[in-house]
Amino acid sequence: MFVLRDYQQAAVTANVNYALGKKNDAVLSVLPTGSGKSLIIASIIKALEPYGPIIVFQPSKEILEQNYAKLMAYNMINASIFSASLNKKVLSNITFATIGSVINHPQISGMYKFIIIDECHKVNAKGGMYEKFIRKANVQVMGFTATPYRLASNSYGAILRFLTRTQPRIFKQLVHNTQTKELFDRGYLAKTNYYAINLIDKKRLVSNSTGADYTDKSVLAEYKRIGYDAALEKIVRRLLVSGKTKILVFTRFVAEAEYLMRKMPGIVEVVSAKTKKEERERITYEFRAGIIKIVANVGVYTIGFDFPELEVVVIAKSTKSLALYYQMGGRVLRPHKSKPEAWIVDLGMNFEFFGKIEDLVISAPRGTLWEVSSKGKVLTNIYY
Repeated sequence: MFVLRDYQQAAVTANVNYALGKKNDAVLSVLPTGSGKSLIIASIIKALEPYGPIIVFQPSKEILEQNYAKLMAYNMINASIFSASLNKKVLSNITFATIGSVINHPQISGMYKFIIIDECHKVNAKGGMYEKFIRKANVQVMGFTATPYRLASNSYGAILRFLTRTQPRIFKQLVHNTQTKELFDRGYLAKTNYYAINLIDKKRLVSNSTGADYTDKSVLAEYKRIGYDAALEKIVRRLLVSGKTKILVFTRFVAEAEYLMRKMPGIVEVVSAKTKKEERERITYEFRAGIIKIVANVGVYTIGFDFPELEVVVIAKSTKSLALYYQMGGRVLRPHKSKPEAWIVDLGMNFEFFGKIEDLVISAPRGTLWEVSSKGKVLTNIYY
């Protein structure tokens, strides 16, 4: 038996009430890292199971496997998996799936009464597989994310648009929002210390043609100017000397991650998109077991990597993406009895722009026009 926290119950009630309504539409729920999203989704599924088939979309096969295992651990429901990558294609009353595996089976869109989309910020309202599937299904859609915005760009520059304010848009209204600060205040997230080491000077970086990121050329030039690889190694070694033994480093390129591994053999391992599944599983297992002290990863462990014992995240890159900043920092926020506090070490002046994660607030000062701000600084729906 699981007793839901008050905000978890509020999220379940809001989504179930919507799903059992008469209007077919898409709604959004914002659930921060550490809020217990998997339990909330499981409870929604349990409540809706008697009313019709449910399909639950996960953003990747790895996260599907992880979240499916969590759902089964709750012992609340029975579900199947439909994923070509996992070599499992079973449809049932409750089906966990990846969008790429079902999109070429048009009959599936008419089989389900409810659609649940995890990490729904990945849904592109201007087209794509999710939009195509939702349009054909024409049923109630519930989206869940900790980062309810998408990066867009036009002739005016780059802009983060809140998911209920995109044009066109999929998610019409926000039905539930749990503030990150509430989770910190109530002790559901670890006390976090921020250390800004302005190793990378953002003023020397050049925005790309969309304004959404920095060019590789300018980043590499800045790395060369400051002797970045050696400086990063020095910082990581200092963390080890301070007694930290579970450190996750986010780098922009594979080169600096592999530099750390060469300089610190047996202590550092590297995970990137090119790492084979078996090797990634070995590294993840040994990292959790304490055999490996440091993992330098390149865009892999940003979503769905749950490791409460993790002590330090090193953001060893500059980014214009609030979602990426949140996701990287969020990996260390889960509390655990083995760590009195979490550390976020920022080398790219990201903290200076976005602020602390607990200071991110979602509000609608103008009615239903939702936005994200930090200490009064608006971060979404403005050009930068």
